[in-house]
Amino acid sequence: MAENRRSSGKREGKSRVSKTDGRKGFRSNRHEDPELRRRDREMSADSFARKRANNKSNDQSDDRFVQKRKWKTKGKKVETQASLEKRIEQEGIRLNKFISNAGICSRRDADKHIVAGLVTVNGKVIDSMGYRVKKTDEVKFDGTLIQSEKKVYVLMNKPKNFITTKEDTHGRRTVMDLLSGLGNTRVYPVGRLDRNTTGVLLFTNDGEMTKRLTHPTHGVRKMYHVTLNDKLKQFHLDKILDGIHLEDGSVYVDSISYVNNAPKTEIGVEISSGKNRVIRRIFESLGYEVVKLDRVMFANLTKKNVPRGKYRFLTDEEINFLKMI
Repeated sequence: MAENRRSSGKREGKSRVSKTDGRKGFRSNRHEDPELRRRDREMSADSFARKRANNKSNDQSDDRFVQKRKWKTKGKKVETQASLEKRIEQEGIRLNKFISNAGICSRRDADKHIVAGLVTVNGKVIDSMGYRVKKTDEVKFDGTLIQSEKKVYVLMNKPKNFITTKEDTHGRRTVMDLLSGLGNTRVYPVGRLDRNTTGVLLFTNDGEMTKRLTHPTHGVRKMYHVTLNDKLKQFHLDKILDGIHLEDGSVYVDSISYVNNAPKTEIGVEISSGKNRVIRRIFESLGYEVVKLDRVMFANLTKKNVPRGKYRFLTDEEINFLKMI
């Protein structure tokens, strides 16, 4: 069935099951060979061991097997935040994007409002969707003055017992309580982590980037350090490699391995799926309970040097990398 296998690009040192080509039942027979499975497990374990050895963290229980990754721009010319702001100041910004940046609505909806005559610039109704505005222009939406927000990107090392939401009707603590230092700056979590899941959580007011990082077509990679209530059996690890069928469809991990020099209750998992509670459900489907779940990497961002419950702003290099996803 090799001809039915969809190429996923070169990946060294990590075991991976090829994804289907869209037709159920057509998958690579690579993992039907016990010897190939054994070699894949060894490469996966070696990969996690190298990552763990090269990463020093001040958080004792988390990113021990994550290697700090270099940002690759693939030869593309990258615009810094400073040069971007200078260009916008000179050329202006499209009116629909200005409205979207102000948090009023999406750019598509902004176009509809512009055509409907709800937007004025310096007192004049603008119905051209390609119109550009500058910082000195006075823009009003439905009679109310609006201002474009500066884009903010924040990485948090989320602690346990915090809900990933803006507000909670039951009075429980939310991750927004940990961002009080941002003042009036509005940011929103990119995706979500369960109340008892810890680790990397990104916040931003950049709606377009949020969409890119959460949409399943982009396959953004996440890495988790999983602690189970019992040792993971080898045939269960093989089964996860081959794919697990859940109630909402099959799910495949990018790589999985025991954490070197740790009990076999500790597992490293890299995955691109964005299914809800997918890591917990994978192990629960095999009869295990996830005692501790820590996300140590999201879109190549790690929580190194970020204490639990604290946050930091992304660097220009990290922001430019995310924009290329």
